Order: sequence, then C-alpha cells, then structure tokens
Amino acid sequence: MDPFSAEGELLNIHNAFQQGQYQTVIDFDTSSLSIENKIPARVLQLRAQVASGHAKQVLTDVKKEGERPDFAAVRAFAQYSAGNTLAAVTEVEKLVEAQSENTSVQLLGGTVLQAAGKTEEALSLLSKHQGSLEAIALIVQIHLQQNRTDLALKEVQAARKWAQDSLLVNIAESWVGLRVGGERYQQAFYVFEEMAQAPSSSATKSLVSQAVAELHLGRIPEAEAALQQAVQKDTEDVEAIANSIVLNVISGKDFSEQKSSLESIAPEHPFLTDLQEKSSLFDQAATKYSAKVAS
Repeated sequence: MDPFSAEGELLNIHNAFQQGQYQTVIDFDTSSLSIENKIPARVLQLRAQVASGHAKQVLTDVKKEGERPDFAAVRAFAQYSAGNTLAAVTEVEKLVEAQSENTSVQLLGGTVLQAAGKTEEALSLLSKHQGSLEAIALIVQIHLQQNRTDLALKEVQAARKWAQDSLLVNIAESWVGLRVGGERYQQAFYVFEEMAQAPSSSATKSLVSQAVAELHLGRIPEAEAALQQAVQKDTEDVEAIANSIVLNVISGKDFSEQKSSLESIAPEHPFLTDLQEKSSLFDQAATKYSAKVAS
C-alpha cells in the first residue's frame, strides 16, 4: 500500500508538508510508524527544517542518520539551500549514478539539478519515479518554468486519473490553472483559499498562494489582506515579501522597504536576480539611444 495514499500512515505528515505547515511536520510523532515508513517520515522532517531556514542545522543533524541514499540526498539538498551549490550538484550527480531509483534521490536530486539550471538532467531523473505524486508535481513545476503549459497540463491530467482526491494533484492542477487563466483562476483560488483559511491547514505558503490567485483575479485588496496575514505569521517569509513587492508595483505603491528586506534575507532570491537581469538589459538597450538636442 502506498504510505502516502488516503489509507497510508504517512498521509497526515505528507499533507502538512505540502501545505507548508513545517513546524507540524517537525513536531510530528513518528514513534508509532512502521519501520519502513520511519525513513520517509524523517526525510520529510529534515526537509521541513530546511524549508524553515535551518539548512545548516540539517547538515549537522543528518550526520547522525547514517549513509543511506535518502539522507545523502537530504545532505545535498541542505548544502544547496545553504548556498554551497557546487558541492550539492556534485553529490547529487554521484547519487544519480548509483541510486537513481531511490525516491528521495529523485525528488531532492531533481530539485537541486533544476535549481542549478540542469533542467534536462532533472527531468530525466524525475521521470524514473514509480507513481510518486511529488515527482509529478516537480515535473509540472519544471514544465511551467519552461513555459510548456501543455506538458504540465498533460502530467496533471494523467495523475488525476489515478489520484483523483490527492491534495498534491489539486495543488499542481491549480498551478497550471494560474498559467492557463480564464475560469481556471477561480478554480485555483478555491483550492488555495480553502487551505489558507482553514485553521487546520493555514500556513504562509497557502496564504501566499491565495494572494497570487487573488491578484490574477484582479482583487487587489483581498490579495493584500492575504499577504498581510502571511507576513504576520512569518515576517521573514521570502515568498510573502516578494509577492508583496509585486502587489505594491501593481498598486502603484512604494516597495523600497520590502525590496530592502528581501535583499537582506535572501540576496539570491530569483525575484531579485531576475530584476537585476532585466535592469541590466534595459540599461544596455538605453545606451543605443541618445537624446536629440534641438538646434
């Protein structure tokens, strides 16, 4: 039986992780889990620590877990999250050669490879999965980054046939919906709003997702309210800060404070690197033109 299925004993901890309830995952009591599920549960807890900003602590903790490929994959993921990209990619590539059938290697290795710009290698590794919904969700994310909405939609539709009631499929389908647009915006909003506003599942991650859906629907005040809730939960959540910048730009408000905050917390955040790249391209284009002086 799939431990992540509706009948599986890892369902609750896995759903909590996907909803962004990282402290719930870290505190999850794993004492009653079967032996075969203790390792994937521990991997989720270590990943939750990394997601909470404690990658360096995970690098220390994972030394106690032995040399199983699952924990080697966690170590590589933590290295990347701590800023040591070269070491992380090197370790992942070694793991792929020896343990490419391991689910943790696929998920965390694929994440590191994609983040390092090795898209084809990431997709090749993730494609080896055996019914992993999380691997499918990562493949969907990669296709969306490639602007291949058609391929992302194909992955979601295939997964929907055998995992109809899965939370992760609903989330992945909502990602695609935000790219497709139209009535899909509202459908995505319903999924994220349900997670964000339910006391049992609310987290900064779901609140930010709700805010993004609200923005796509043109509901600026509602998006602002959701982002304010997210920031109240975690003042250093980088996705909440980045999307607050976007909100202020759309609203015509000053965003210098949020930009400074993001630069301080996560100077290599994709939003900032993309902004710098676009600024440089603009400056290069501007040099081709010179103001005409009237005689």
